[in-house]
Amino acid sequence: MVWLVVVLLAPVGMHADKIVLKNGRKIIAYNVVEEGDKVRYETSAGQLSLPKSIVDHIEKSGLLPMAESPATAAANLDITPPAMENTANSAEIDQAAVRDGSVDRNYIARLEGEARGGDAKASRRAALALYAASQFELSHGELEHALTDERTAVTYWPDQPALLMNVAYLYLRRSEFKQSLDYLERAKRVAPDNADVYKLSGWAYYGMNKPALAAAEWKRALAIRPDAEVQAALEKAQRDKQEEETYQENESAHFQLKYNGAAEPALAREVLRTLEGHFQHIESELNYTPPEPIGVVLYTQQGFADITEAPGWVSALNDGRIRVPVQGLTSVNADLSRVLRHELTHSFIQQKTHGRAPTWIQEGMAQWMEGKRSDENAAVLVQIYEAGNSAPLGKLEGSWMNLPEGVARYSYAWSLANVEYIVQTQGMGDVVRMLDRIAAGSSTEDAAHEVLHDNYVDLMQLTAEYLKKTYGR
Repeated sequence: MVWLVVVLLAPVGMHADKIVLKNGRKIIAYNVVEEGDKVRYETSAGQLSLPKSIVDHIEKSGLLPMAESPATAAANLDITPPAMENTANSAEIDQAAVRDGSVDRNYIARLEGEARGGDAKASRRAALALYAASQFELSHGELEHALTDERTAVTYWPDQPALLMNVAYLYLRRSEFKQSLDYLERAKRVAPDNADVYKLSGWAYYGMNKPALAAAEWKRALAIRPDAEVQAALEKAQRDKQEEETYQENESAHFQLKYNGAAEPALAREVLRTLEGHFQHIESELNYTPPEPIGVVLYTQQGFADITEAPGWVSALNDGRIRVPVQGLTSVNADLSRVLRHELTHSFIQQKTHGRAPTWIQEGMAQWMEGKRSDENAAVLVQIYEAGNSAPLGKLEGSWMNLPEGVARYSYAWSLANVEYIVQTQGMGDVVRMLDRIAAGSSTEDAAHEVLHDNYVDLMQLTAEYLKKTYGR
């Protein structure tokens, strides 16, 4: 019960801001300061800055995301694609394509009809209109519509690097790395000296579990233009590359596995068989299939600590790849199987929601899928809630990586309790519908209200009542 005191005294999560660019992109950051014609801010990559001229507005009091997967990292990249070529009527097209808070489809259809006549200027007008629509949709979280419009724009202006990079960026946000690379290769041919092309390519290769290729792309980006975020990503990829140079490899239908030579080859094969079994179960529960093979790395204890730099209470990590220490094991025991199912759940949810799912849903679902229930912690959670000392659910949306162990234990327990309440009273289908809405751009609380008809305050109260009814005081 010692951890109760820690919960009451320690802050949960770190407050952050959201910088919204005029092209619709959003950057999660903290310590955001406007200085002259610059906006200065901090991320895990260090202190960065942007020209104020490309910033639309700054939203205060968000929360830092959980440990970033490639999808999450791509969603928050500090990238401004090259500006579209100016034309005599580009501003007019922008204003006509999006007006009165919506996309004018009739106007765009008229421009597309003119473009089918084969005139180059007409084709560019159609591309500009579709680009404007895509940026509007992206700024409103409508990822699917944004991608459709951006891809169509490319058909009318196939050698415009801004359009190619935008399509690649949107595929990155969907964790569809091969498709992203297809467009980036085209962008390289028309803009070989553009650093952002190589920056995005690095993230695509990293998402495909190819740190050596990612490092090569980021080195090219840095040779063109210094970039603190690229430098941090490069250093991480180089650590992976150095650690894994002597690793052996194996693969199955849905996984690419690397393991330290000290591990038993039989253990590696059994890990893959176990993961494939868990894959089928989670795929069925979440009604979703990840589009790319999932990377898995088996470490020694020291290798895991050196590479992940995770707190001591972390027994495994998923930052786009499932990273697990297995030193001393010769077969998959019950504990390792649960860890693998837990981390695999993260991979599914990260990709299903394009990196948008908050930490409490991530960790609540991962625990539920691994088989944990709230019986051991129910009485303590109810006690904290009834005393008015529970951290608001919104405070559990951000990263937990820097939390003290006691606060982390509370966060895990409360997250499981909320997910357990939803699954047991409403069904897994409602969780899936919430994830779908989050993927489409809704905030988590809005998704809960749309599906469950409850806000965060209601959900916490109903969860506490569920714990009392199910497990007693």
